[in-house]
Amino acid sequence: MRIGRVAAPLREQVVDVLREAILDFRLKPGQRLIERELIEQTGVSRTTIREVLRQLAAEGLVTTIPQKGAIVVVPSAQEAADLYEVRASLEALAGRRFVRRASDQQVAQLRKAFKEIERLAKRRQPDIQALLGAKDRFYDVLLEGAGNSVIRSTLDTLRARVRVLRATSLTQPDRMGAMIEEIRAIVEAVEARDADAAAEACARHTNEAARFGLSGLVEMDPSAAAVLAAAEE
Repeated sequence: MRIGRVAAPLREQVVDVLREAILDFRLKPGQRLIERELIEQTGVSRTTIREVLRQLAAEGLVTTIPQKGAIVVVPSAQEAADLYEVRASLEALAGRRFVRRASDQQVAQLRKAFKEIERLAKRRQPDIQALLGAKDRFYDVLLEGAGNSVIRSTLDTLRARVRVLRATSLTQPDRMGAMIEEIRAIVEAVEARDADAAAEACARHTNEAARFGLSGLVEMDPSAAAVLAAAEE
């Protein structure tokens, strides 16, 4: 994670490096972030590392535990359910706005992004990180076409905070096939310029991702079962 001296401010470089390490699971949920080790790995000062950890905490990727220090955040089952609920509402709004505002070229780009997701998902052994990256690119197109920077920045933060559950969701049995059909429904609604159907398809996809993600969380935290049951009611 060594930092090169380039034009971007040093603190921003370190934030980018550590954020990527968290989102790629090189720094795992629950892992302690020891200042001394981060200083050695990045080659920056203690002051910079502390500023970076505060920034990542503000983004919801890091939390500070008394007597333990900074750790990579692990969302509770209830927090994850709450985050997904907000995501579903915002993504439905994004889908509706995309239909109303996107150009034909952006609609074509959305179909192209979906085809890449489909290609990766149908591999015999799908690369989960590559698939998450392809889904992020799909949402980049959707949010760009929706034309609302507040929705975009909020959803970027929400997706980052449930990254571990997004990955867990995709490893659940039968999830891949269902995920492809859910996203296909979004694209087809968009191509038909049906704003209501697009909003419904976006919300359905997020709600299903939440259900599968929480199911995976139950394996790590049995107390999540009650939250999953409530979410399914």
